[in-house]
Amino acid sequence: MIQVKCLGHQFEREIGLILALFYEDPDIAYVSEWQKDDGLRITLALEERPDGVAARGALEAEERHIEKMTERSYALLQKAAADEREQRKIAKRAVSYVLLLLLEELTGIEQGWGVLTGIRPTKLMHQFLSSGEAREAVHQRLRQDYMVRPYKIELLQEIVDRQLKVVPDFYRIDRELSVYIGIPFCPTKCAYCTFPAYAIRSHTASVNPFLEGLHYEMERLGEWLTRRDMRITSIYFGGGTPTSITAEDMDQLFQTMHRTFPHMDSVRELTVEAGRPDTITREKLDVMKRWNVDRISINPQSFTQETLQAIGRHHTVEETIEKYHLAMEMGLRNINMDLIIGLPGEGMREWEHSLREVEKLMPASLTVHTLSFKRASEMTQNKERYQVASREEVGRMMALASDWTRAHGYHPYYLYRQKNILGNLENVGYSLDGQESIYNIMIMEEAQTILGLGCGAVSKLMAPGSGKLVRWPNPKDPRTYNETYRRLTEEKIRDLDEVYGFAPLESSGAR
Repeated sequence: MIQVKCLGHQFEREIGLILALFYEDPDIAYVSEWQKDDGLRITLALEERPDGVAARGALEAEERHIEKMTERSYALLQKAAADEREQRKIAKRAVSYVLLLLLEELTGIEQGWGVLTGIRPTKLMHQFLSSGEAREAVHQRLRQDYMVRPYKIELLQEIVDRQLKVVPDFYRIDRELSVYIGIPFCPTKCAYCTFPAYAIRSHTASVNPFLEGLHYEMERLGEWLTRRDMRITSIYFGGGTPTSITAEDMDQLFQTMHRTFPHMDSVRELTVEAGRPDTITREKLDVMKRWNVDRISINPQSFTQETLQAIGRHHTVEETIEKYHLAMEMGLRNINMDLIIGLPGEGMREWEHSLREVEKLMPASLTVHTLSFKRASEMTQNKERYQVASREEVGRMMALASDWTRAHGYHPYYLYRQKNILGNLENVGYSLDGQESIYNIMIMEEAQTILGLGCGAVSKLMAPGSGKLVRWPNPKDPRTYNETYRRLTEEKIRDLDEVYGFAPLESSGAR
């Protein structure tokens, strides 16, 4: 048990997040008096001062006693010193900072991301830079205020520079929007997955009603986009696995999209997530080629067959390679591949093997994920069945990925982190020059409205210049989506008008 005394504050959530960086599923008791002498005992005190706060911490574990202290000035961190909300943020950060120092000294584990939890690091750097702060000042703020280590700051800056090169109008891109189209079917559901994904063979009765609803939603939102003269930056078909449906069904979706969405000739990127090789056929690739799809994914996750079987991916390593070559042969050459560090039973040997296999293919982009135990996944609910690598080995695997990508001409261009991610690491998208995914940048940096259509899609609505997101989720399961898509589509259009400040328009109707 970890006992914690909070003096002058009640930042229990923040304390729990920091403790979870060092301990898996920590058993935390917040106490006013120590309940027992053994275990870990932590005291965290916060003192308010006229110009800031002082946080003090003490830690006792067995015979070890460690004390730390830090001061934070409102004026230094935020110009809006009178804003109570900002002051509270600074106070939370001060307590988190002291706790991190205590635990790093106790465990010998350095947290590269410092106290950043629940914050998108690249988005934070963009916010500071777009407000006019100099690069050196931003780096100093990340080091001093968030305890981010220099090697992570260097990675962030490289990614931000790459994003600004790919999207030169990045700080004005909120005048446009991107579209995500969710198709919730897969051949099988992977053990680590929590996305809306349903085995298509056992949900055949839901497929046609779902597609009817998706056509309706595309038509009505296409009408709204046209009448509001909205420009689309990028379109992404995700899921699930969109290529689980038939080539004919895919073709009809593309027809509806091109018929109803405005300014299709100026869309910068069209991506289809064809992640499962066992869903890819020559006919489906031909459809995508005819409709000028710019980018697809063919995701091995691992090149070890035993691993694929353990995580529920019912395709072979050979099938991944075969479908990759087929897509290249048919002219779909901007191909992304995903690999996951830390899959069950895998260590450095398996990871090196996967990178050697990728080297034979050299896809346009490579996304390196670190395994995350997501709460609703089958893997999390049955942890005892899935043995994963240690924190130290996962760290070595990530370091190898960074070295390997750099040596082979790949550049990092987007990054995100998740709760319960192994080693408190990150997921990084790498690409060859000019092959970056614009949609990935938009969704990770939350730089503009993402209009989500289809089952499980989440819209993030943002009026230009506001920086404020309104989250708008569609139903996750096909049955609920099929029963409610008409009503929810009209509600979404109403809320879009409200967010953008438009007067409501009368519908011209949809089939």
